[in-house]
Amino acid sequence: MSPLFLTLLVGLFILGGTVIGVYTTNNKKFVEFSIGGSFGVVISLIVLELVPEAYEHLKLSTNWRTVAMLIITIAIGFLIMNILDKFIPHHEHESKHEHRHKDDKCHDEHLGHVGILATLALLLHNFIEGMTLFATATASMSAGYLLCGGIGLHNIPMGIVVANTIKDKKRSYIAAFILIIASFIGGIAMNFLSPVKDFVIGVLISLTIGMMIYLCFIELLNQIVHSKNKKVSGLGIIMGLTIIILSVILGGHHH
Repeated sequence: MSPLFLTLLVGLFILGGTVIGVYTTNNKKFVEFSIGGSFGVVISLIVLELVPEAYEHLKLSTNWRTVAMLIITIAIGFLIMNILDKFIPHHEHESKHEHRHKDDKCHDEHLGHVGILATLALLLHNFIEGMTLFATATASMSAGYLLCGGIGLHNIPMGIVVANTIKDKKRSYIAAFILIIASFIGGIAMNFLSPVKDFVIGVLISLTIGMMIYLCFIELLNQIVHSKNKKVSGLGIIMGLTIIILSVILGGHHH
């Protein structure tokens, strides 16, 4: 099995999650559970994997310069997502933080908006993961298999939340296909750009962190706060945290 095939295989976990999501979109408790799960996955992914990895790649002459660059690039990623947010059609944006989702139509519109943002954030994330997986598998296929399994574990709930928020079967599968291709293209890019400077990869990871922080605290958390079944959302968050901890153990320290 080639390293490039692994980058395609890992994307299929998102498709698996999307299939599960498509067939549970009418189950409100499952939707709330999956949104909580996605929040837990993204937060733990940022803290346990992305921040340490970005710091390692960005490493400058002194620690404070590295931290400063990390903060600046994360802030830029957050700003990029905020700008993209303005151009995505959704409910009345100015009332988002006070929104109580009084009717299902408005709630579904907001979820659809979250689904588009999640896909955008995951697009860059999966591209970088494809690069990392290809580089790891090229050095050691056994390490590549473990990393593929680890990434796959946290890709499943991402696929579920994209499907449960987009709430349209055809669009959900299109989003899943785009994310699968993103991982594969990341592997191809790493194949042709093997001597990519660590700094560039560090910047890309940091931008992803900023985009995911926006997704978590501006969008997903808003959904959880207004959830009618907070216990269900809470269980989802715990599940999300558990999945990433398992994926870190399974994938090993791949930096």
